[in-house]
Amino acid sequence: MKKVISVTLMILLLVSGVAFAGEKGKIAVAANDKIPSAAVSKQAGLAPYFLFFDGKGKMTEAIENPYKDKEGAGKSVAELLGNKGVTVAVAEEFGGQIVEVMKGKGIKAVSFKGSAEEAVKKVLQPK
Repeated sequence: MKKVISVTLMILLLVSGVAFAGEKGKIAVAANDKIPSAAVSKQAGLAPYFLFFDGKGKMTEAIENPYKDKEGAGKSVAELLGNKGVTVAVAEEFGGQIVEVMKGKGIKAVSFKGSAEEAVKKVLQPK
């Protein structure tokens, strides 16, 4: 009986670990268009679009930035990314306010100039 319980617990831990790993690797790229080959946007808060990639580098979603024309967009964008479960955000530049809010949500800011797909490859490279 102890062996059955132990095996069941081990399976549950493995399954929950795999599920967590998928969420852990969610990447958002501030982009100038809705396609992976789009250029990374100059500023995170004012980006026209956000492209979302999973931990394997596959694009899963593209959305228009609802705050791109708003003053103080950075804070709202950081909230949006946090609500989407993002762990890494990529843009050419980040304002100080957005970085502070992202840090509080466990989101790492990565500066990158190039295409969104190149940015994701960089983020996923082993350190």
